[in-house]
Amino acid sequence: MTPDNQDDETRRARDEIAARLRGAGVPTSDRDSSDALARLLDAVEDFERTVQRKGGDLMVDEPVDSGRPLKPDDQAFVLPKRGESEPVSDFIDRIADARARAAREPPQA
Repeated sequence: MTPDNQDDETRRARDEIAARLRGAGVPTSDRDSSDALARLLDAVEDFERTVQRKGGDLMVDEPVDSGRPLKPDDQAFVLPKRGESEPVSDFIDRIADARARAAREPPQA
């Protein structure tokens, strides 16, 4: 369903999810479905929880102005960057791989 065909409530929810993703440095597209964006947000939040459990600081490890983090605690704690035309499902798979790598990191002191 394209954004033009969505009811107001669905559009507001989609816009809120897209804004939260952009806040985490994840670009979105009008081509991304509401369901795909919700799954993507879940994957990003799972990754962030893993980083926090390992002692990572999201303020240091998250991108700045949709770029790369300036000085991450640990490169394993950096959320992957979404490719320009990368499908959400592929990006979610890469986030899951990054989350697994982050989970293997020793806790930060």
